[in-house]
Amino acid sequence: MPYVEGQTVHDADAHVMELPGTLESYVDPAWRERVAAKLKKKADDGWVQKARDLQRDPAFRDEAAENLLLRKNYQAMGAFDKADRPRAVDLLGFASQLVFTTAGLSLLPLEYGDDPAIAAEAARAHNRMMADYCSVDPRLLATAYISLADPSRVVEIAREAIALGCKGLMIPSAVGRRSASHSDFEPLWALAQDAGLPILFHVGGEKKIDTAYFENGGPQVLDFHGGAENFTSVSFMAIPLSVWQTLSVLVFDGVFDRFPNLKFGAIELGAGWLPSLMQFMDSGAAAFAKEERIQKLSAKPSDILKRQFFATPYPHENVGWIIQNVGEDVCLFSSDYPHVEGGRNPMKRFNESLEGTSQTARRKFFRDNFITLMGAGLATELHDIPGLRAA
Repeated sequence: MPYVEGQTVHDADAHVMELPGTLESYVDPAWRERVAAKLKKKADDGWVQKARDLQRDPAFRDEAAENLLLRKNYQAMGAFDKADRPRAVDLLGFASQLVFTTAGLSLLPLEYGDDPAIAAEAARAHNRMMADYCSVDPRLLATAYISLADPSRVVEIAREAIALGCKGLMIPSAVGRRSASHSDFEPLWALAQDAGLPILFHVGGEKKIDTAYFENGGPQVLDFHGGAENFTSVSFMAIPLSVWQTLSVLVFDGVFDRFPNLKFGAIELGAGWLPSLMQFMDSGAAAFAKEERIQKLSAKPSDILKRQFFATPYPHENVGWIIQNVGEDVCLFSSDYPHVEGGRNPMKRFNESLEGTSQTARRKFFRDNFITLMGAGLATELHDIPGLRAA
């Protein structure tokens, strides 16, 4: 019996848990050492072989189905072995999963590093890896990383990723050397729009909070993994700041209007900030209405975002309130499988948060909005689970 029954649900955020060395193996040999030096290294005290052995253990595998949402990270079914992922999707009952990297998210800060060529080669390796992992099942939708560090290579990287079979084009939400609205990137937006594929932002691509905010005179606060390198309540507050600024320039500088069929998605960046952003952008447009670029806008910034932008709320956010304030056509369901942050019962948490919303709003959250975001990246035959009407 699958986790989801009786309705079509698309998962807008899922992950592969790459073992150390996986991403490096996809890097062009001439660049491998230089790219590897930029990756975050996770000390191996034997855990890698233990993870492999555990996934191969017959007794462990026999209990995988009953522990589908209880086992997380490297212990989860299909976490790093692509051959096991289709079975995991069967058991989850999702019509599709938009799949992101885990280890490769550490590559995104290369955008504002000192070597654009390394960022470009890292992106190409990432895309080969993601396409390979997702090649085993059409329900697995690979996301590409498109480095913006060297504008002359942006279209080349994107075209290669699309040819590999990637279904979404991820860019960093933080500014590198120039604004995302720079004219140098017009060919990328045109390529994505023509291909019918979305531009995606994902957590990890933002600029991190200044470490001075952690210096409060008290003991260091550890995150829920037990370390100090991940999210805490304070670092969490900075997550939407980069995408907030990037969306603002993409709207104000007319990128959304020049490419009205191009869709953008903010994944695992939350959505509780979105009503404020919409109001703040509308206020900014009113305050600076004499700017030529503002006068050229096709509509209020909030309406432009509602037309082309989508976001995945966190399971601990009040999704009903967000929908009430931004409309029914923006929010997407996500499980974050197999990450710990996704929790053990995301459907339950989101359904509780959606209490009081209409059946139409629920269907859009779990199905329709994802189909709109993905465009040509989601084959028509994947819109609904076979034999099941959209519910």
